[in-house]
Amino acid sequence: MYQFLGEYELKVDTKNRIALPAALRKQFNGMNHFVISRALDKCLNFYPIEAWREVEAELEKLNPFVKKERDFARFVRGGATEVILDAQGRMVLPKRLMQYANIESDLILLGNGNLFEMWDLTTYETMLDIDPEDFSLLAEEVMTKEEEVEEAPLLDPSIVVPLGRR
Repeated sequence: MYQFLGEYELKVDTKNRIALPAALRKQFNGMNHFVISRALDKCLNFYPIEAWREVEAELEKLNPFVKKERDFARFVRGGATEVILDAQGRMVLPKRLMQYANIESDLILLGNGNLFEMWDLTTYETMLDIDPEDFSLLAEEVMTKEEEVEEAPLLDPSIVVPLGRR
């Protein structure tokens, strides 16, 4: 649906607002309705409302009577907040979400497919501080798909006729 790209370094003002640069807003094609939620890596996810609805549809498939599934849905939905950009392309970041992601003043907005990730600048730089050889090994592991090996079909012993018997 979306293919957001780029890294944008932003500052949080004293009212917990960020102003999105014009170059970034061009990727939105007039969209101004979003959802910010907790992500798995101590950052925040910033979804266009349509992409968030897809996340919600997946969460609806989880069984509320299974603790792990209930906990996961609660984590993702907890703190999720709808935001609407004002005419200057600004939005207010929820304080609890900022605390979760350790965002105080400097943040990076990272385009990642159908969403943007919001990272505290220091946390983001630490995450990216990976040895090139380690990154090469990671890339090899993640990007190399093992060829699927076809397994021989299981034979039903009741219909198999042994060879050599008459």
